[in-house]
Amino acid sequence: MTDENKLISERKNKFEKIKKHQNPYPNNFKKNISAVDILDLYKSKDKTELEKVDLSYAISGRLLTIRVMGNSTFANLHDETGKIQIYLSKKTVGDNQYDILKNLDLGDIVGVEGSIFKTKTGEVTINVAKIILLSKSVRPLPEKFHGISDIEIKYRQRYLDLMINPDSKEVFRKRSLIVNTIRSLFIKNKFLEVETPMMHPIPGGANAKPFVTHHNTLDLDLYLRIAPELYLKRCIIGGFERVFEINRSFRNEGLSIKHNPEFTMIEFYIAYEEFTYLMTFIEKIFKELFGALELESEFIYQDEKILTTIPFERLKFHQAIINNVKEIDGNNINNLEILQSYCNTRGYKVADNSNADEHLLEIFEKEVEKTLHSPTFITHYPTSVSPLARSCDDNPELCERFELFIAGREIANGFSELNDPEEQSRRFKNQVGNEDEQMKYDDDFIKALEYGMPPTTGAGIGIDRLVMLLTNCGSIRDVLLFPQMRPKK
Repeated sequence: MTDENKLISERKNKFEKIKKHQNPYPNNFKKNISAVDILDLYKSKDKTELEKVDLSYAISGRLLTIRVMGNSTFANLHDETGKIQIYLSKKTVGDNQYDILKNLDLGDIVGVEGSIFKTKTGEVTINVAKIILLSKSVRPLPEKFHGISDIEIKYRQRYLDLMINPDSKEVFRKRSLIVNTIRSLFIKNKFLEVETPMMHPIPGGANAKPFVTHHNTLDLDLYLRIAPELYLKRCIIGGFERVFEINRSFRNEGLSIKHNPEFTMIEFYIAYEEFTYLMTFIEKIFKELFGALELESEFIYQDEKILTTIPFERLKFHQAIINNVKEIDGNNINNLEILQSYCNTRGYKVADNSNADEHLLEIFEKEVEKTLHSPTFITHYPTSVSPLARSCDDNPELCERFELFIAGREIANGFSELNDPEEQSRRFKNQVGNEDEQMKYDDDFIKALEYGMPPTTGAGIGIDRLVMLLTNCGSIRDVLLFPQMRPKK
């Protein structure tokens, strides 16, 4: 028998003893207070004041420390809000109750009733008059959380991480606050929240490899959405002028500290505005989030100082490359032969038939992104790598597009939308002709554009990366409750 199996067997034996005194899985314990509420009520009161408090409280939670001292025991009970110390005396609770206590283990979920006092060290404590086991932890908790095994437990068994690590719980509380703050801001600004399909007949809205599934009744292959963009634009065409959606998208691509196959985005679209309006609106989102999270405009992310003074810096795509790549300047930045040689020398993977803009995009992603520490809007991308964006009136080779980078990572992408159906049709056909691209010709979207889409601008913000930034987490897995993992060998 392994050590773990031996411990499980011992715990099951203890459970059998507890069953002699109570229902093994009771469902009638009613808590009336939380750990944090008790501490808020009584941490500032002295012992004399507490002696005058003639109230009994019922609280439940998980036992994560137990210190037995003969006929009395101290333990820490953890609920969702935090921990509270409890004290049990055999004299107070009686033999049967103390027998239950003796057979409890770390991880057991209990309910207790009792009054409040302070120990000699000043710790607020519940003097337990009654204890009941609500759920037995038959499997022992891991002894230590460190090293590689810790990472495995943290991500594969998130429930254990949440159980033991309050910092992880706080990350997900903040994630919820971030999403709710964003949603509230959009609603306050008269956006309509909508829901669009997760399964698409054609993969569109972004260049990425989709997941494929099959609908049996229709005998039809469908694609988990890589972006909701084309459906949200249909909403604009239909007459809604401000729409947003917070939901999952899926890309059948790699796993890394900043990529997960399913991820959360907010996409939003505004009629009768253009892309510079969006940059200002995104700055407003950050201002709102910093207020909600009580963050200063200068904060530390992964030991790096980030200054988020509004307005954020704005820098054109080509100028950003010239500023950071000494071999490229204003004279040769569009020279395909020079760009091919540069990429080949460094082993950058660019298809042989790629144009100069595609080489520049690869150079930008490999060498420039990582230099963009404080918030920077990179604007005026090449039109040829932005198939859904509107071209600039004064230079059709460039488009009215931006991406926001913070701490060397893309956080947002937005542009003035292309609403010319003929031009959009031409670009779709170019995409279909390029076997490296996953975007396909969306007949129905072209038909929708032909009914007329007003001047529109739209953007997407990666919620997961945003949460990473605002909670100082180094990996996307730290901000996903249940990240995708490679199977254990």
